Amino acid sequence: MKQSLERGAPPAGEWQPWRPTSRPLSISPAALAETLRGGQAFRWRHDAETGGEVWRGVWGRTIARVRSGPGELLEWSAPASLAHTAAAVEDYFAADVDFAALADQLPWRTDPVIEKRLHAWRGLRLLRQPFGETLLAFLCSSAKQIPHIAQLCEKMAARFGEPIWGGVHALPAWPRLAEIPEGELRACGLGYRARFIHQTAKRLGECPGWEKKIPAAPYPEAHAWLAELPGVGPKIADCVLLFGAANYAAFPVDTWILRAMAERYGLRGWRPAQVAQFGRAHFGPLAGLAQQYLFSGERKEKK
Repeated sequence: MKQSLERGAPPAGEWQPWRPTSRPLSISPAALAETLRGGQAFRWRHDAETGGEVWRGVWGRTIARVRSGPGELLEWSAPASLAHTAAAVEDYFAADVDFAALADQLPWRTDPVIEKRLHAWRGLRLLRQPFGETLLAFLCSSAKQIPHIAQLCEKMAARFGEPIWGGVHALPAWPRLAEIPEGELRACGLGYRARFIHQTAKRLGECPGWEKKIPAAPYPEAHAWLAELPGVGPKIADCVLLFGAANYAAFPVDTWILRAMAERYGLRGWRPAQVAQFGRAHFGPLAGLAQQYLFSGERKEKK
């Protein structure tokens, strides 16, 4: 804390009053928790000062608290000095997207599995995260569970990221990562992932404008480009596109989805690539939204 104050950051207690988003977003406490801590993003925690169902997170150079307020409308609060937060929160939570209407386009009328998941996760949303940060986070995800990925992100932010407010640091940007020796990345506990991050940072430095070009590209082109980066396989590419580029055609296949598709749809013994193809064909252009409902439902039932 002393270090953050010396750099000009305000005390951590100065928060703006709670307020709803300008476009009302309905989300249950359970759906909010799953949206923030269910594998889409990795820098959200229960707020230590307020507790309860209040979440505190950071993305880019934004810090915010959020909660499901009266009437299950999303409310937010932010440090008083961060004036840009209102727009940042609405963009991050994709306030311009009617996810209820999109969910209604899924084949729930003929698919009892997805129908059950839609009812169980009322208000579940797909976040619109910074594309570069999403790529970095999911490069940390290989053979790691959600809490471990979160720990790696926090270590990289604390060691290499720029301070934002109250001792909180941003994740290092890719040009900064290109300057960091692989050995220093390994000191964050990244293991073999440090090599992938180091090599990817060098590769991205040779592709000016990639953070805008790839999210705007059609799914097949964007997926193929990402899959050429060191450490980026089909699943990571799909996660990056779904959670960092709002490309809803992506259908990430991990252990939970393999289990869901085997047990709920009879796809036993199918390879991940086959399951991904089935998901895109069965659920159509909103396959990624269906995937998140299936992923969340499977984890909850197995717990």
